[in-house]
Formats: sequence, structure tokens, C-alpha cells
Amino acid sequence: MFNNDWDAVLQQEIEKPYFEELCTKIVEEYENHTVYPPKEDIFRALKQTPYKDTKVVILGQDPYHGPGQAEGLSFSVKPGVRIPPSLHNIYKEMTADLGISAPSHGSLMHWANQGVLLLNAVLTVREGQPNSHKGLGWETFTDAVIAQLNERNTPMVFILWGSYAQKKGAIVDRSRHMVLESSHPSPLAARRGFFGSRPFSRANAFLEEKGIKPVKWDIPNQPDTKK
Repeated sequence: MFNNDWDAVLQQEIEKPYFEELCTKIVEEYENHTVYPPKEDIFRALKQTPYKDTKVVILGQDPYHGPGQAEGLSFSVKPGVRIPPSLHNIYKEMTADLGISAPSHGSLMHWANQGVLLLNAVLTVREGQPNSHKGLGWETFTDAVIAQLNERNTPMVFILWGSYAQKKGAIVDRSRHMVLESSHPSPLAARRGFFGSRPFSRANAFLEEKGIKPVKWDIPNQPDTKK
């Protein structure tokens, strides 16, 4: 299903009745409505970033709901799509934090390929209807993903932007993992604590302290391809 070690890690979860029901509902949604991301990208975050390679988790809410935007990674859009306001602010903070230039595109595949799990709480959405797939069962599944990561002995960084992500990440063991919290990067909230929070340098400092290779946050102008 994921074509990496997530298959074994999540095997019991995907055999549960709720997950079977969820999959049935999602198939119906794709048949009867325009739904994002494309079917093959629903599990892109897990396919792109194996369990054993995960160093950082950036938690989002649900996919972008505009045509051609969502590519299955939180906050990321397909190359050639206009950079959304929240991602623009993420790039702005990255530049302020690390002194590196923002790329000309909005694909965060470069981060995913280095062990940054870009996980949305809900993995699908109807076109033009944010939160339309809230409550279908995705939240239970992504809670299980977070729980499995939390159980890992290898320390990692959880970046939780906004109250929704912070509630979802409340189970994380902070004695083992680093949790970085701030307001959301959306234009409505970014000035209330996101700007100046320096999540990128702080995440790398923690990883280096634990003997883990830091993330190269600077994204090339030529987007990474899918594996």
C-alpha cells in the first residue's frame, strides 16, 4: 500500500473495520464528486517519507481544495501552481530564520525526501469545500500514524502550527521528542507568534544534538521528483 516500512507499521490499523469503511466512503466520494488530491497521491506523505527515515513531522489540517493544488503533502502544492498565502509565510520565516532564498515554486517534495513527514490530519477534500471530509475517519488513522512515531526510540521533531495541530500532537512524549509550537502561518495568525519562531534552525539544532543529520531546508528551484 505504501511500498515502504509503513506497510508493516500500520498493518493492524489498516485491517480495522473503521479503515475499511473509510476507504469505501472515499471511493464513493471520488466517483461522485471532484476530490483532491489525485487518488494516487492520497498517501503521498507516507509513501515519500518512510517510517525509519522520519526526522521531522509538520502537521497540517486538510488538503488544498483548489484545482491542481494538492499533491498529498501538507502545505505543499504542485510545481507551477501559485504559492498559497500560508506557504508564502513559511518561506518568509525560513528566509528570516536561515538566510536562504525561497524557491520559485511551492512543492515541498525536497523536504519529504529528506525525512520531513508532511502529514495532513485529513487526507482528502472535496473541491471548493474545506474540511468536507472531516469526521469520515481520517483523523483516527492519522492519530495512529502519530502514535507510532511517538513510540519510536529515535528522537524526532514535531512542528505544530496552530491550535488544531497542537491538540492533535498532544500525545507526543516531550521527554524524548522535541515539540515546536507556534501560531499558524496563515495571514490571519502568522503575526501572533509564527513569525520569529525559528522552527527550522531549532529543529536542526535538536537533530544535530542527537547525532542525526539535519534537514537541508533550502529548496532548489528545480522541484524534486516523486520517487
